[in-house]
Amino acid sequence: MADSPDVLVLREGTEGLSTRAYADELADRLPAWTVARASTPAAERDLVRHATVVTGNAIDRDLLDRAAALELFACTFAGTDHLPRDALADRGVTVTNASGIHAPGIAEQVLGYLLTFARRLHVSWERNTRGVWQHVQSTELKDSTVTVVGLGSIGTAVVDRLAGFDVDTVGVRHSPEKGGPTDEVLGYDAVHDALARTDYLVLACPLTDLTRHLIDAEALATLEPSAVVVNVARGGVVDTDALVAALRTNGIRGAAVDVTDPEPLPADHPLWGLDNALVTPHTGGHTPQHWPRLADVVASNVRALRDGDAALQNVVLDG
Repeated sequence: MADSPDVLVLREGTEGLSTRAYADELADRLPAWTVARASTPAAERDLVRHATVVTGNAIDRDLLDRAAALELFACTFAGTDHLPRDALADRGVTVTNASGIHAPGIAEQVLGYLLTFARRLHVSWERNTRGVWQHVQSTELKDSTVTVVGLGSIGTAVVDRLAGFDVDTVGVRHSPEKGGPTDEVLGYDAVHDALARTDYLVLACPLTDLTRHLIDAEALATLEPSAVVVNVARGGVVDTDALVAALRTNGIRGAAVDVTDPEPLPADHPLWGLDNALVTPHTGGHTPQHWPRLADVVASNVRALRDGDAALQNVVLDG
């Protein structure tokens, strides 16, 4: 067991992934600091007493009460609503998140979705399983209109990767006056105007009161029947029942979703049985680069915290 660690890595990471690799990455980047990973619950409870930085999915009240030296909690999730934020604030603990580290992988997955539906690869794959040699009429992404709702790190990465496809891009964001990487930027008040001319709709926005069920029955009816919906935001951005109805009646051509509502998607949910729906189990951001990218951010923040001469990255609660 490590003595008096500066940085403590909690036992479990995103989706239950082991954090051993993460601890190794941090140790490589922080040779002047003592980095420890708790291997048991008892070790966590002991080591957390000494650490000035703790990183993991979450920190419960028991661990927080024991963490007498804690200055920074580096959450390994992008979302932090599950944390005891009031208690962390009362303690003056700074909280950072993992925003941005998943963007490259998710953006590549979005391109995969778009190309799958444009080239109708899912149809050929199904026929391949039956040994059927039959022509499939595909389309091209070229000259289509791709609307990206949310121009944060994920939306921006998607638009960057579309640059070589000769598509028209429309961005929708909360503050359109900030501009963005798309050919056109609109606010949420004009989202239906964008939907009416959209071939591929990519949802990459946070789930807020404004965006919950943003894509409802009316929004889906506004899309052309040839349109495809891609959701890599949060499941609640889409009204799932309305999406199923639109897919069943060919109100839209297809949908690819990496996030669902409910999540996990029950085995008997109708989305699984639709041949124009592609469901992936919230895996867009999970690549071998997950821990190295996160370690880059957290190590930089550890150094900034100690030196006091640089702003921290990804701060969601300023201690």
